[in-house]
Amino acid sequence: MSEDLEETQPLRVADAPRPVPTAPPAWIALGEPTDPEQGRRPVAGRRIAVQLLAGIVIALVTVTIGGSAAARRLAEREAVNDSAAMANLLAETVVQPALTDDLLAGDPEAQRQFDTLVRDRVMGERVVRIKIWGSDGTVLYADQAELIGQVFTLDARQRDVLATPRTVAEVSDLDRAENVFDHDVGDKLVEVYRPVWTSTGQVALFEIYTPYDLVSERTGQLWRGFAGVTISTLLLFVVLLTPLIWHLAARARRDQRHREQLLERAVDASENERRRIAASLHDGPVQDLAATSFVIAGATARAEASGRADLAGELHGAAQSVRTSIRSLRTLLVDIYPPSLGRAGLSVALSDLAQSERTPGLEVRIEPLAQAVDLGLDPEQERLVYRVAQETLRNAAKHATPCVLRISLSRRSDDVVLDVVDDGPGFDVARTLAEPERGHLGLQLLAELASTGGATLQVASAPGHGTRWRLRIAGSAAGSREVPS
Repeated sequence: MSEDLEETQPLRVADAPRPVPTAPPAWIALGEPTDPEQGRRPVAGRRIAVQLLAGIVIALVTVTIGGSAAARRLAEREAVNDSAAMANLLAETVVQPALTDDLLAGDPEAQRQFDTLVRDRVMGERVVRIKIWGSDGTVLYADQAELIGQVFTLDARQRDVLATPRTVAEVSDLDRAENVFDHDVGDKLVEVYRPVWTSTGQVALFEIYTPYDLVSERTGQLWRGFAGVTISTLLLFVVLLTPLIWHLAARARRDQRHREQLLERAVDASENERRRIAASLHDGPVQDLAATSFVIAGATARAEASGRADLAGELHGAAQSVRTSIRSLRTLLVDIYPPSLGRAGLSVALSDLAQSERTPGLEVRIEPLAQAVDLGLDPEQERLVYRVAQETLRNAAKHATPCVLRISLSRRSDDVVLDVVDDGPGFDVARTLAEPERGHLGLQLLAELASTGGATLQVASAPGHGTRWRLRIAGSAAGSREVPS
């Protein structure tokens, strides 16, 4: 993976020279710790039950709100239709037979007789107001005597009803002038009007008002019937669906366990193969080179003893080359089989990594761990430290030379901190993150490497200020301990 990072993301931006910032670059967090168990947790039956219950509650609330609105609209429609039918019945059987020309002419005796008839046979719980209008807007009769004789402007619908006979019913808000005395019976009434005629053919407008309370009563009736059917249907649906969901959840858990077992077998097989290759490499070429190094060292000593300085110099160079090759092979062993890092030790592995880098112009310095403190890192955390150090070193070798690179590893309170600092040309972190070159994913991959390992990765860099990398592993399991001498 380290080679892929090196190939896919140049971490230095080779642009034209830019002005050197006056302030040192600030730290920018590339990766934060993530939950390593996320996505591997089995499907929980209790969680599914809670989600199902929440869905049912949301469905009930939605049905309640929508059902209430629909029931009210339907109740209003039924109340309006009932009022219209009642107005037609009263007009045909009571009002129109008693309607006379004298009443339309304003005769007081005719008004008194008509008022007696209306109060005996029309007014009641279902009819709270009644008016008879002339075509010019004059109130010819009203159950409220104050309105008789007053003139109001008929609206367009009322005039249209007189011109084209029909019955109109609607919910009235009582905001017109002629309704000034009607607020004592409610803020809303159902208003119905239609034309009526005298025996001689004179036309008048018959108007009644019925209580809006009938709408609320009918709404309750409709809602109770609607809610009963809906809720019982939802509960039956839940009863039928629960065993199916439980079965699917159990099957999903079995499938997940099966996939995990297959993955573990694949990982074990890969690890066994890598272990075999690493063992063969260690027991073969590494040991042979180590033996060769000892042989050359002995030959060098004998050449020096016999006064053959030129031969001793050549042998010394060969021995140095062999030792470098051994360090490179040990670094390769860590790449092939990371658990071998634990046997070699993190400090030795970092030292081998630094000495195996032979890029011209790059000087690598490893700062020793102060007071030989045991960092208390587990094998996974040690491999994470090694991988981050390896990737930042390789990117510095590719993009920051000539420079001096320092690698330090220390404990700060409960945290273990890896710092990789170079004095190279630096790069614009914000621009690289905002406008990454196509196919270049090194920053993102380094961030994911740290995040999945439960660590925080930060970078601070700017053109002319070098680059600082910091990997922080918080709350190590083991505390600081003195290493026995």
